[in-house]
Amino acid sequence: MAHAEAYKDPGTPQEQSRRTFMAQATIALGGVIGISLAIPLVTSMIPSADASNEQWSPLTPDEVAMLKKATANTPVKVTFDVHETNGYFGAADSEQFVWAVRASDAEMEKARPELYNGPDKLPYPVVNMGFTVFSPLCPHLGCRYSYNEAQKKFLCPCHGSEYNVLGVHEAGPALRGLDPLPLRDYQGKVQVSWILYQANTPAHVVIQVG
Repeated sequence: MAHAEAYKDPGTPQEQSRRTFMAQATIALGGVIGISLAIPLVTSMIPSADASNEQWSPLTPDEVAMLKKATANTPVKVTFDVHETNGYFGAADSEQFVWAVRASDAEMEKARPELYNGPDKLPYPVVNMGFTVFSPLCPHLGCRYSYNEAQKKFLCPCHGSEYNVLGVHEAGPALRGLDPLPLRDYQGKVQVSWILYQANTPAHVVIQVG
């Protein structure tokens, strides 16, 4: 009983004043920390003046020359810089690449009809300038696949997914074929738009553009 009664004791005025001060100081400190964290987080979500809904990365003349080396039977790797801007980290360039293959719309639509019609139809041309460019990320879990010249296939080293030169899924656990990315010739400059799609789903769900 004595212990229970002790918890009811409000203490001396000095002790009450000290407890009140400590409580107020803790609340004030927490507020300062919260504001210091909130400002950069909110700023990072505000689009910058030069941001847009579609981010395009121009290819250099050498990269365009590499793109044009792609044939219907021999895809080529085209490397380029993706320019990213956000309010927290600022502007930065990151190196990415795509796999380019020469193809016609008729060939791609016959091989990949889901990209042209139905609920998974892409909102941009699958073929442009006579080429299709594929994201280098395997649609299964996002590993970077490579092209096997001997087998004439794209092979993912992580879980064994296989695709033909037009990106058709032929084997392994992936739930869709390779993801074509937007390609265009804009005012005399060849540009690619980098899109990150959600992995391990048959649908094209956009996670990030640019």
